[in-house]
Amino acid sequence: MAPRTRTIKTEEVVETDRIEGFPHPRETLRLAGQDAALARAARAIRGEHPPQAWLICGPPGIGKATLAYRIARYLLAFGAKASGPEDLSVPERDAVALQVAAGAHSGLLVLKRGFNDAGKLMSVLGVDVIRKLQGFFGMTSGAGGWRVVIVDTADDMNDAAANALLKLLEEPPARAMLILLSNTPGRLLPTIRSRCQRLDLRPLDAASLEVELERLLPDRDASERAALARLSGGSVGMALRLASGDGVELAREADRFLDSAPDLAATLTLADRISRITDGLDSFAAFLHEALTARIRARALQDAPHLDRWTECLTRLDSSFARTSALNLDPRQTLVSAATTLSQTSRRAGSL
Repeated sequence: MAPRTRTIKTEEVVETDRIEGFPHPRETLRLAGQDAALARAARAIRGEHPPQAWLICGPPGIGKATLAYRIARYLLAFGAKASGPEDLSVPERDAVALQVAAGAHSGLLVLKRGFNDAGKLMSVLGVDVIRKLQGFFGMTSGAGGWRVVIVDTADDMNDAAANALLKLLEEPPARAMLILLSNTPGRLLPTIRSRCQRLDLRPLDAASLEVELERLLPDRDASERAALARLSGGSVGMALRLASGDGVELAREADRFLDSAPDLAATLTLADRISRITDGLDSFAAFLHEALTARIRARALQDAPHLDRWTECLTRLDSSFARTSALNLDPRQTLVSAATTLSQTSRRAGSL
């Protein structure tokens, strides 16, 4: 989906994680299938001893941002006290909830990749974005006495940004919380990981996911929702993306791509097809990431060897697709390069 921006006063909110036709995570009050992580966060916050930083980990689309905004709303409304609900909920019409939903609460700062001068989404989250923290934490805290920062995602930080964030984690300000979101926490600096309390979110099981899809996609029949659940790998976000436009076909192409590489003719044909679909390359990259992640996860459960080579392959593919999208490069070369990377990894580490 094309990233959208919404003007809030003088700031632009980059909404790369908005799925057209559905609420943004900051507007979403329901958190499905993550009861264990929510309960752990609630115990720490309502027990008046929250960590200086949370690291919320898990695959895309399973509720990391939704949980982060839930924590932020509670802290901004009640502080780190047991005066609010046990599940960290804040009423929809509460002033804090309304301000957070509008992207207008002075006590909340969200750091994401921005756009370059050409209007393209940056491939990394740079140090200039992280440096906004200094000014934000230097401001007077809001009515609730807390300031909250969400970094979405910490995986996007370059080395300079990561080191700048680390300095803040070493000397955190009082009554402030950092919430880092990560799809691949192994890519973060060990020193950053060690200074955060980690919350691992899991993909939803098929039954839970189908319940959510019945609520979100009431016009789809049960068989179609079941198919979306199977293809999405337990991710509500991925299922919703699949349900829109050419999503299902692109997801199937991504799965076939893992098995057909390095068929050059098929790869070039696929690249041409993707280039004719609005946001086709970004969607294909997301589905390829999910398909490869699911296979790596399945191999890990079998204690298969050489999985480090496959995780390295996943990182290389993610970086390549992000660079192509950011610089508006020819998708054909990216697909050919991806096919080669997959083929080489399969020869060295065994097929998935």
